[in-house]
Amino acid sequence: MIKFDSEICTNFEEASSREWLETNGIGGFASSTIAGANSRRYHGLLTAATKPPLGRVVMLSKFEETLHINENSYELSANQYPNSVYPQGFKYLKSFRLDPFPIWTFEVEGIEIEKKIFMVHGEHTTVCQWTINSKFQIPNSKFFLELKPLLAFRDYHHLRRDADDFNTDFQAAENIVSVAPAAEFPALFFTHNAASVEKTSHWYRDFEYAIEKERGFDFRENLFQPFALKFDLSEAANVIASTRIDAVYEIAQLEAAELARREDLIVKADAKDDFAAQLALAADQFIVSRGAGKTVIAGYPWFSDWGRDTMIALTGLTISTNRTEIAREILLEFSNHLSMGMLPNRFPDFGSEAEYNTVDATLWYFEAIRAYVEKTQDYDFVRENLYKKLAETIAWHLRGTRYNIHVDTDGLLYAGTEGVQLTWMDAKIGDWVVTPRIGKPVEIQALWYNALKIMADFALKFGDEQDRQRYEAMAETARQSFNAVFWNDAEDCLFDVVINGKRDPSVRPNQIFAASLTYSMLSIGHAQKIVEKVEAELLTPVGLRSLSPKDKDYCPIYIGSPLERDSAYHQGTVWGWLIGAFVDAYRRVYSNGNQAEKRVGEILAGFKKHLTEAGLGQISEIFDADAPHAPRGCPAQAWSVAEVLRVKN
Repeated sequence: MIKFDSEICTNFEEASSREWLETNGIGGFASSTIAGANSRRYHGLLTAATKPPLGRVVMLSKFEETLHINENSYELSANQYPNSVYPQGFKYLKSFRLDPFPIWTFEVEGIEIEKKIFMVHGEHTTVCQWTINSKFQIPNSKFFLELKPLLAFRDYHHLRRDADDFNTDFQAAENIVSVAPAAEFPALFFTHNAASVEKTSHWYRDFEYAIEKERGFDFRENLFQPFALKFDLSEAANVIASTRIDAVYEIAQLEAAELARREDLIVKADAKDDFAAQLALAADQFIVSRGAGKTVIAGYPWFSDWGRDTMIALTGLTISTNRTEIAREILLEFSNHLSMGMLPNRFPDFGSEAEYNTVDATLWYFEAIRAYVEKTQDYDFVRENLYKKLAETIAWHLRGTRYNIHVDTDGLLYAGTEGVQLTWMDAKIGDWVVTPRIGKPVEIQALWYNALKIMADFALKFGDEQDRQRYEAMAETARQSFNAVFWNDAEDCLFDVVINGKRDPSVRPNQIFAASLTYSMLSIGHAQKIVEKVEAELLTPVGLRSLSPKDKDYCPIYIGSPLERDSAYHQGTVWGWLIGAFVDAYRRVYSNGNQAEKRVGEILAGFKKHLTEAGLGQISEIFDADAPHAPRGCPAQAWSVAEVLRVKN
């Protein structure tokens, strides 16, 4: 449980910097701040995936909440408007806790009222409940709650404005109200136990979203308020917002089922402490359905499912949590999207054509399969479903595939064309690729060698001696070439990219993979020097810097306009997910038992603290390069959670 008292909750800056997240396993989610004020365009009580897991639409932004005690009225909600915050309901907050879903406790006139929100797994359904604490009931007092829904009905990347074609009508029947403001989106149904429903029909204008403003994006929105629900708080006030009309809901049963589901996740993950338990719950939020299979949402609130992120995160999210059946589904689902020996980089929010502009997603696929087999010994699955496709993938790399990806005469993997970003350092502004890394990037060689050795192992297991010898020979050629050209004597580490005799001496974290992957081309001596270099110049309490502070292009802060932020994205900005490879390499070169594990514990301690700082119970995408390493980017990132979870277990 993550909990904050009134000291944090009643401080708007502190409370609005902490975000909660609920997900439903099919791409939908609910999210906002513990202050109650939305600070992102992506915040809302119900964002539905109209084409699961994509096509996401913010339907219900929030409720305006007013508590009436006898003749007095108290606003419990909060909004940021130009130059003001109104109402300021956070001032009545006694506490907030994530237990396991968001729960607020307000105190007004000595009365406690508790609010809780959770999503129903597998549905676009958000459950909201307000309850007067029975210990604080006062005889002869009357308590009423008034809720006014604010509707957005828009693509989650955009903002709502007044619109002539916005249908402001609603339909009310017994205990249910429905709205359908936009023909292109599903209708929304409010199941409730309110005493009355009253028409209001107002536009609320000029909501401001502070984080969007900070990020240099459009940050003002208008929302429509169609009706008011009024509840007698002699019993709990219940509202269930859903795209379903055919379901009969019992909140107690829904809550019990969701609590049991989450407890089962913790038990199945064999979590040894609260940190591990919270990471197991965090991991579950990224696993969603795609068709008949499963995939991984790369990050909330704005990422879709990306091939690279999915393959890097798969081991931590599924194998480390003992959910190997999901790993199997993901591996099988992505095998259906292999094309010309490449895994897709991402699936767009709209449109069906996958994008294949990545060189490393495919290579991480080999490593994900290796980790799955190591855990399950399910070689039959690989032989029957994947081995032939993996062999074809290697063949495509040998003869050449998209974006000039091909094996060079020295056995190393070349990748890149002008104007295209193919590695994980993929920031692009217009036609400018910030870190193009065309040629032979260091981590791509490490992944290529690892993939060849994995294929040699599979060939041996499946009795394919001729191919085993061929893969081993290819791997050995790559190993010799790599060690001949990538070692940087001046810095005692590896060059970042080699191309046509030119070698990029930038000290970046990409080299750590040459020391961390299961199959490494490096001697222990060289691996140790890399670990020492990375620890000295790149390691922070929340991940690795993407560039050494000694470099002239180093950017210490990730803030400002899209141009300023993208320019800093891989030029110093800290990435949490890289900690996994660092810990793997550290354990390899310092295999001295308890002492090494003590150091690993110290390295991961910063992430435990971070669980209470931004996306509650989650790990952010990135952090400022300079201390205090403020969290930036997505407040919940799949590979950040996955890699910490993987190396912690």
